[in-house]
Amino acid sequence: MSDLKTLAKQVVAFREERNWKRFHGSKDLVLGLLVELGELAEHFQYLTGEELEEYQRDFKQDIGEEMADVLFWLLLMSQEHGIDLEAAFLAKMKKNALKYPVSDVDQTTGLSRSGKLYNRWQQKQKTGQ
Repeated sequence: MSDLKTLAKQVVAFREERNWKRFHGSKDLVLGLLVELGELAEHFQYLTGEELEEYQRDFKQDIGEEMADVLFWLLLMSQEHGIDLEAAFLAKMKKNALKYPVSDVDQTTGLSRSGKLYNRWQQKQKTGQ
């Protein structure tokens, strides 16, 4: 598999070959990303439980294509703003690890013991409501 920098170069080349840069200001890139996220979300809308599991198996390729479209726009945005997406992701994961340490996570609920949801869950357990 290619790394993100290689993929980003391919995305930019694809756009340049079609002379589409003029349509890709920051606002347009965000809107393009949102459109593709909406198309991805449509695959999951109104489905629950077994329906969702079956749908995901049957439409795996379609879902993957929508995910690829989302990545396309993220990569274009990263190039336009001079952001090394891989480095940004790794740095953010380090911040997340500090913000949400494993020792702070209740292994039964998956909730952070210092979070509001955990406090509500704990209160509900005590009151039985």
